This record gives sequence, structure tokens and C-alpha cells, in this order.
Amino acid sequence: MKNRWITPILFLVITVSFSCVSSRQFNDIQEKSQRLQDERDMLKAENHKLTIANTENSSKIKAIKEELEMLKLKTNIKEEEYESLNKTYRLLMRGYNDLKQAQEELARGNDRETRRLLKQLQITQEDLQLREDELRKLEQSVNEKKRNLEEMQYEVEKRNERLQELETALKQKDAMMAELKSKVSSALLGFENNGLTITQKNGKVYVSMDEKLLFQTGSYTVDPRGVEAIKNLARVLEQNRDIQVLVEGHTDNVPYRSSGGHIQDNWDLSVKRATSIVRILLENSNIDPERVTAAGRGEFFPVDPANTTEARQKNRRTEIILIPDMDKLYDILEGY
Repeated sequence: MKNRWITPILFLVITVSFSCVSSRQFNDIQEKSQRLQDERDMLKAENHKLTIANTENSSKIKAIKEELEMLKLKTNIKEEEYESLNKTYRLLMRGYNDLKQAQEELARGNDRETRRLLKQLQITQEDLQLREDELRKLEQSVNEKKRNLEEMQYEVEKRNERLQELETALKQKDAMMAELKSKVSSALLGFENNGLTITQKNGKVYVSMDEKLLFQTGSYTVDPRGVEAIKNLARVLEQNRDIQVLVEGHTDNVPYRSSGGHIQDNWDLSVKRATSIVRILLENSNIDPERVTAAGRGEFFPVDPANTTEARQKNRRTEIILIPDMDKLYDILEGY
């Protein structure tokens, strides 16, 4: 272990002899690191917001469908009431006509019977008028229910279209990222399982490189083998212009022993390693620098929290995170 630190310490002493980092440069690095951390958190929050919005919209569609079924049921009940009243109305009209005919036949007959029939006819007419009023009101109610039902059906159809559009966009994004992962895997075929892994999760592609593939212990100069891998990756990224690139440097939890040079602690080391990789990506491709972000995470995001040699080796890594363009999904969500 003692010999492990002799070479980096001699390197730092030599580096300090030929260069000096001003306080202003150090502060700029810290500010840039904080800004990149904030941007990463914002992207994470936006992804979470998108997932919640998709879940909420699915719940709204379900509630609207349930309300639509209830409205259909009520409309059917109203239609049955309407038919029943209409049938009663026809029966009353037939009885009225019979009474009217009987009244005409008895007009020359018994006056007392005639008055009785006339009174019965009047009662029937009044009852018929009430039935007509009820029938008219019920018909208006049924028509209104039908209009509401049509409007509700239209709204459900529009929401289903938007939901389908969102699902299609999500599938397209996932397919695009799967294709990108395949291209990256092909480009880095000789490096996978040899200090490099490629995974797809949370809608992103993660290219994770162990320290042994990229750097000597305590150094931020990329080894030739690592440079070759990054160049291969750069050729894929320059062909996928809608992909944002986030380079994150990670260290283990062993404190960095600073000798007052360029690197003060694990934060500095992780930032400089991420920046070194960004420079190789940009210098060996036509990737737009606006697509690329360098971030140092220090020791604070370990993949293995155990305090063992194996865990620390896993945690000393650099992750290149490939993020798809989410603008189309946001535009669809704004339509809800």
C-alpha cells in the first residue's frame, strides 16, 4: 500500500513544480460542479414528473370512463320512463276519444249521464295535459342527457388519442434508446466485461467504466486503452444528435491526500476525471459541446456501500449517461 502512493505523490510534486491553480479557477470548478449537480437533479425531477403525469392521466381516463358508463345507465332509465309515459299517454288519448264519442252519442240522451260524462271528460283532459307536460319535460331531460353523453364521449376519445400518442412517443423513445444501446455495445464490443458495462434504465443508457480502464490511481490523465474506448463511443454519439451526454466522475470513500496542487480532494478528482473524458469526446468528434455536461460526484454516490476493497473498486468509476430528448413528451403532456 505504501508503494501505491509513492508514484502519485512524486507525480503531484512534479506537477506542482510546473503549474499553479489560482483560487479563482478552483472556485470556477466548484461552481461548475454545483451547477451540473443542479442540472442533473432537475433532469431527474423532470423524469419523475413525467412518470407521475402519465399515471395521473391514466387515472383521469379511468374516472371519465366510469362516469360515462353511469351516464349511459341513467340515460337508458330516462328513455324507459319516456316510453312508459308515452304508452300511458296513448292509452289516455284512446280513452279520451272513446269518452268523446260516447258523449256525442249520449248528447240527446239522459242529461244527468251527460253531465257525468262531461265531468269525466274534463278530468281526463286535465290528466292528459299533466301527462303531456311530464312527457315534454322528460323528453327535454333525455335530449340533454344525450348531448352530455355525446360531449363526454368526444372528450374521452380525445383523451384516448392523446394517451395513445403519449404511449407511442414513449415506445419510440424506448426503442431509440435500445437501438442506441445496441450501437454503443457494438462500438465498445472489445471493452465490455473488461472494466466497462452498458445498461439501459429509467429511459437512459449508462456506460460505466471502471477506474482501471481509464486512470491510474489518483490521476485524471486517461490511459491509452481508455482513450480508444472513448473515441469509439464518440463516433456513435456524433451520429445521434438528439442525445444529451452527462459524464459523471465517481471516487471511493478513501480521502484524497492533497499536496497543495491541482487536486484538493475526491470532489476535485472526480470533476477533473469527468472533464478529461469530455475533452476526449469533443476533440475526436463533431459533437456539439452544448450537448455535453461534465459532473463530479466524488464519493457520495457509491454503487456498493460496503467498506471493502471490492466495493471501493466498484465505486471508482466514470459513468457516461446518454439522455434522450424529452421535448416531444412534454408537448404531449401540455395538451391534457
